[in-house]
Amino acid sequence: MILMSPPCQPFTRIGLQGDVTDPRTNSFLHILDILPRLQKLPKYILLENVKGFEMSSTRDLLIQTIENCGFQYQEFLLSPTSLGIPNSRLRYFLIAKLQPEPFPFQAPGQVLMEFPKTESEHPPKYAINAEKKTEEKKTGPKICFDSSTQCSGKEAILFKLETAGEIDRKHQQDSDLSVRMLKDFLEDDIDKHSFFLPPKSLLRYALLLDIVKPTSRRSMCFTKGYGRYIEGTGSVLQTTEDVQIENIYKSLTSLSQEEKIMRLSMLQLRFFTPKEIANLLGFPPEFGFPEMTTVKQRYRLLGNSLNVHVVAKLIKILCD
Repeated sequence: MILMSPPCQPFTRIGLQGDVTDPRTNSFLHILDILPRLQKLPKYILLENVKGFEMSSTRDLLIQTIENCGFQYQEFLLSPTSLGIPNSRLRYFLIAKLQPEPFPFQAPGQVLMEFPKTESEHPPKYAINAEKKTEEKKTGPKICFDSSTQCSGKEAILFKLETAGEIDRKHQQDSDLSVRMLKDFLEDDIDKHSFFLPPKSLLRYALLLDIVKPTSRRSMCFTKGYGRYIEGTGSVLQTTEDVQIENIYKSLTSLSQEEKIMRLSMLQLRFFTPKEIANLLGFPPEFGFPEMTTVKQRYRLLGNSLNVHVVAKLIKILCD
């Protein structure tokens, strides 16, 4: 079995989407070059990357290569929420098997948005038709996959920098009983004061924070910049559940800096601990870091990691 997670930067906006021209893609292109020349091909392939890889020329070359080698394959865009885990981490996956017959759930040219269902269950959702990729590249995405991202359109902005649609989507996520609450993944005994957001961060990023409670059934994707940067790196936890966030943010922009800090401090917002993020990623309870690893290093390693349960389920599907 070959398990691959090539560098994702060439397929993200932050990485300027260099695709096949980005030097960081060279190692993966080398594998695609030697794969057809192997005397004994691997029986299984599992590949992971960011959303966006499915629209790349590198993906096209991958598909062409494994088809020529005789692999049957299926592509996915999956998030841990589909397994009842309250964390959005949408990623591209490909599973491939060296066999003459297609997978029983195989949908040629489609990227599945959920794990394969049995015949008695509902048919899987489709995200992208591979034949329409060129057209979609020109028109751009029409769906907001992450609740932290503002959708286009003239929607009314409410408290914080959120639209009515975003708030409604978050309420729907918190009402989804198929997803567990965050409190199931939190540590019981920690020095929460060492993880509180500093006053300067509260002032600067108050309107950008994605705030969740222990009873929430959602959280943003945690990136390697979590703990250092605030915007878009992951959710923060409100530890005073009896305080209504709407009341805190009401008329916040008209207050002085001291008044803002006093009001925002009532929420007692803190970062998730590295252990809590590891729990959300599916690492076992006995998992731990070496003592000399700093908190910053732990956040970086976890931000570059995968959800264990999602990968495990795909391997099981692939090997069954």
